[in-house]
Amino acid sequence: MTQRRCVRAAVFSAGSWGTAVAKIMVDAGTDVIVHARRNEIADAINTQHRNPGYFPDIALPAALTATTDPAAALAGADFLVLSIPAQTLRTNLAAWAPQIGPGTVIVSLMKGIEQGSHLRASQIITEVTGVSADRVAVLSGPNLAREIMDGQPAAATVACPDEDAARRFQQACHTPSFRPYTSTDVIGCELGGAVKNVIALAVGIASGMGLGDNAAAMLITRGLAETTRLAVAMGAHPATLAGLAGLGDLVATCSSPLSRNRTFGTLLGRGLSVEEATAATRQTTEGVKSAEAILALAHAHDVEMPITDVISALLHDKVTLDQATAALMQRPPKPER
Repeated sequence: MTQRRCVRAAVFSAGSWGTAVAKIMVDAGTDVIVHARRNEIADAINTQHRNPGYFPDIALPAALTATTDPAAALAGADFLVLSIPAQTLRTNLAAWAPQIGPGTVIVSLMKGIEQGSHLRASQIITEVTGVSADRVAVLSGPNLAREIMDGQPAAATVACPDEDAARRFQQACHTPSFRPYTSTDVIGCELGGAVKNVIALAVGIASGMGLGDNAAAMLITRGLAETTRLAVAMGAHPATLAGLAGLGDLVATCSSPLSRNRTFGTLLGRGLSVEEATAATRQTTEGVKSAEAILALAHAHDVEMPITDVISALLHDKVTLDQATAALMQRPPKPER
């Protein structure tokens, strides 16, 4: 009887979400190698089975290996899983592209919009590498890395124009505690993941200002409305935004203290500047980087996004906290839609 070939994945990089997805995939029976930027992180993963930079207290699977050599990581990879900041994707991917195999499916874990070009991660991937869109997938959903590392139940959406590729990645990351669903709506999944970070900033700001659950619920609900308006205008299916990559991700990111964007917003709401909040969080906060680009997409598609508009203005010191609150609450009354 012929043995089933082991599926191989290269995960770039060894940050919190990249490490969590690498662990999920190993638990699913996938052969995984992580590409780390720093030798000490790669060595720790290989010899101590720990990632001291993000999860020093959690043992990683012994089968998980790491390297600082991108060519070694990509050799024979069925999947290249990208978990790097959206704003550095273009530069890094250009360096890695020559080592990507002709059949490798590229999976984006990124939840941001590129500044300047206003492109989604999947669009940057096809532009930089020249691969066809049916070789680019997106993983998105309510996935707080710490909870997943602790083995708590979670689910996500794997979106790809090629349904077979989506199913193959689904199998490569399906475990008893991680349940991936498939979709072909890449646009909906990417926009749901990107815009929810901006809405989470707003919810965090409200919390930092001492506002209550009514305010949080208002921002989450109206945030979902403006996310859906933009996504549908750009070709997404509205049902995607009611699912894991839309409402699910939005609720988790807006509600949890484990969320970087909500935490960043809370610091702003307490009176810290953007620079001070950045120094305090010490990790990439995609909502801060993407807000202006998302707003540019809204303008290009003639979509009204009042929460995103106010947050972008606040981040660029165009309004104060009190002015931001007033701008949202004093909008003209209208039917809910």
